Amino acid sequence: MAEQIYLTTGRNNCGGCCRLRVHVEDGRVTRLSADPDDPEPGRKPCARGYQYANTFLNKDRLLTPLKRTGPRGSGQFAPIGWGQALDELAAQWVRIRDAYGPASRYVNYAWGENGVLNGTQLAKRLLRLDGGHLDYYNSYSTACGAYATPYVYGTAQSGSNFCTLTDSRLILLWAHNPAETVFDDLMYWLRKAKKAGARIVVIDPRRNATCRALDAQWVPIRPASDGAVLDAMAYVIFQKGLHDRAFLDKFCLGWREWARFLHDEGRTPAWAEDISGVPAAVIEELAVAYATVKPAALLPGYGGQRHENGEQFTRATCALACLTGNVGVSGGWAGGIGWCETHPLPHMPAVPNPVKAEIPSFLWADAISRGPELTAADGLTGADRLESGVKLLLNLAGNQLMNQHGDLNRTAAILRDERLCEYIVCSDLFMTPSAKYADLVLPGVSMFEQDNITKPWVQGDMVGFSQKVMEPLGQCRFEYDWLADLAGRLGLGEAFTQGRTADGWLRAIYADLQQKEPELPPFDQFRTMGTYRYKNPIVRVAFREQVELGVPFPTPSGKIELFSPALGARNDPRIPALPVYVPAKEGRGGSETYPLQLVGWHTLARTHSVHYSNAAFRAEHPQRLWMHPADAAARGIADGDMALVYNGRGALRVPVLVTEEVAPGVTALAQGAWYDPDEQGVDNGANINALTGHEPTALAHGNPQHTILVQVKKE
Repeated sequence: MAEQIYLTTGRNNCGGCCRLRVHVEDGRVTRLSADPDDPEPGRKPCARGYQYANTFLNKDRLLTPLKRTGPRGSGQFAPIGWGQALDELAAQWVRIRDAYGPASRYVNYAWGENGVLNGTQLAKRLLRLDGGHLDYYNSYSTACGAYATPYVYGTAQSGSNFCTLTDSRLILLWAHNPAETVFDDLMYWLRKAKKAGARIVVIDPRRNATCRALDAQWVPIRPASDGAVLDAMAYVIFQKGLHDRAFLDKFCLGWREWARFLHDEGRTPAWAEDISGVPAAVIEELAVAYATVKPAALLPGYGGQRHENGEQFTRATCALACLTGNVGVSGGWAGGIGWCETHPLPHMPAVPNPVKAEIPSFLWADAISRGPELTAADGLTGADRLESGVKLLLNLAGNQLMNQHGDLNRTAAILRDERLCEYIVCSDLFMTPSAKYADLVLPGVSMFEQDNITKPWVQGDMVGFSQKVMEPLGQCRFEYDWLADLAGRLGLGEAFTQGRTADGWLRAIYADLQQKEPELPPFDQFRTMGTYRYKNPIVRVAFREQVELGVPFPTPSGKIELFSPALGARNDPRIPALPVYVPAKEGRGGSETYPLQLVGWHTLARTHSVHYSNAAFRAEHPQRLWMHPADAAARGIADGDMALVYNGRGALRVPVLVTEEVAPGVTALAQGAWYDPDEQGVDNGANINALTGHEPTALAHGNPQHTILVQVKKE
C-alpha cells in the first residue's frame, strides 16, 4: 500500500501540542516529520515529539488485560479476558460502594492522556452517575501558585499573552525552563523578544537549557531561597527610592507595612546572599535594573512554587511587579501563576458530583491511610470528615500512583497494605511502576490508535486534533469504550453514553465550541488539519482594565492585597500576611546529616514520566546527578562515578555529572525516571521521589517536591 500521511497533534501533558505528520504504510507508522506548512510557528516538534511512535508503539506495550497474582508491587500478573476483567471490576465497584459509601472511591490525579476525552474525567463521570466519589482540587503542577495568586489579585488570571513580551526591555525567567518543559509557545516569543533587544536573565539552581538556548545571563540560586532574593531586591528598590509610589498608593493595600518589615528585619542583599548564594552585588544590580528598565517582566515558572514555601514565592513575585509598576502594561508581567484565558477551551460536559467532599490532590495517600482523620486543617473541604478511607482507586493513563508522588517508600507501604485500599485499577500502555501496584491492569491506546481533541496548556490561539491512523494493538481499548461497557453492567449505560460513541462525543464537544467560536471549520475538515489557529487572536494584558480604567481588583478590598487580611487572620507563621521569605525546613543548613540540597527538573527526554519506556531515547538522555566540582571533590567523586544519594526517606543510585552549571551546595536530578527499587529498597531507576517528602505546603496543601536535603557518597 502506498504511504499515507496524516496530520495530528501530540496529546501528552506537554504544553507543546506539536503538529506532526504521521507516515503510515500497511497500517504501520513508519516515521514522523514536521509539517512545513505549520500555521503555529511556535509549536514545532521537539525531540520528544519526534519520538512518539518509538515510545508508544514499542515491543513493551501491554496488549491484554492482566489480573494480579502476587503481592502488590511484585509485578506478578496473569492475562484475563475483557469480559472477566469488567465483571470483576463491576463486582468490586458495587461491593465497595455498598460497604463503605460512594466517598470511598477515588480517581487519582493523572494526565498521561491530555485529550479532551481522557480516562480520569470519564471515570469521574461514571462514578458521579453512580452516587459520586471523593474528588480532589488543585494539582501537582501549580497548587501553590494557583492558590496563592488570588490572595494578591483576587484571581489566578495574572498572565498576559506571551506575544506582549516583545515589548519587554528586561525579562527575568525565575525557575522557568520553557526550552525543556515546552511551555506552550513561550520560547518562540522569548526569542523574538531577545531579537527585539530585551535582556534576559535566568534565575535557577542550574544553567538550564533555556539559559543556553537564549544565551541568557545565569544567576545561580539555592533551592527554596528565591523569596530571600526577592525580599532583598524589594529592599534595594525601596531604599533607593525607585519604587512606583503612585502605583502603590493608588492600587496596593499594605505596601508601607511591607517596606517597613523589609527595613526593620534587615532584608538586605548581604542577608540574602548568605541564604541564597547569589552575590549581594548581583542582587542589587538586578533590583535596580528591574526598577528602572521599563517595561520589565518577571516570569515565575512552576518550579519556584513547588517548595515548602511555594505560596510565599508566588506572592513575592506579584509584589515585586507591583513595586515597579510593571502590572497592567504590555511588556510587563504581574507575576503569580500567570494564567491567561483567551479563547474558550473544549471540554467534556461535567456531571455534578453528589459527594461534596474534596481533598488536595497531593493528599490521596493520606486519604487511603488515615481518611477518617482528615480535617479542614489538612485541606478537606465539603465535609467535616470522611466516613472511610479510599477503598477503590482508579489510576487511568497516569504514573502518579507509584512514580510521581512524594516519598515513594512510604507510598509503597500504604499501597501494599490491602486492608487499606482494597482494589486498584490501572489503565496504561506499559507496565509502569504504578501499574505494578494495581489489582487489575487494562491496556490502553496511544495517540495513534484513537481520535481526540487537544488544547494548549495555558494560552494559545489554537485547538488541535489527534487523529487515529491505525487500529489498536492487541486487545488495547480506549477508556471510554470499556467504561461504557462497565456502565452497562451497572445499569448506567444510557446515562453514561447518552447514546454516543467516543466519536459522537467529540463531535458534540466540537459543536459546542463552534457555538462560541463560529469561525471554526466543519468537524470532518478540522479532524484532518492537525491544528486550527484562530484568525482573531485575542491579546490580553493582565489587569490593564484595573490600571487604565480604574476597575476594582476582584479582592475583598478592591485593591491589590500585598498585605492579606485573610492570611493575617490565620496567624500562621508559615504563611504570614506579608509576601516575605519564610525559610524551608529542608532548605540550606536544615540538616548536618544531609548537607546538600537536591532539586528536580523537567528534562527534554521525558514528559513527566512518559518516554521512559523508550530505551533508545533514554540512552540518548541518561539519568545523571548534576554536582558542582567543589562538592564532588569533597566526597572523592569524579565525573561518571556511580553515587549513592540518600536521606532519611530513601536512597538511589545514579552516575554523577560533575559540572559548574549547578550552584555549589546543590545537586540536581531530572524527574520522571521509573522507580526500580532493589530488595534493600535502594532505587536503581534514579527516581527523585525515592527522596522527596510527603508533607504538603502550609496554605495550598500542595506539592513541595523540590525541597529536599540529601547526602551523596561514592559507591
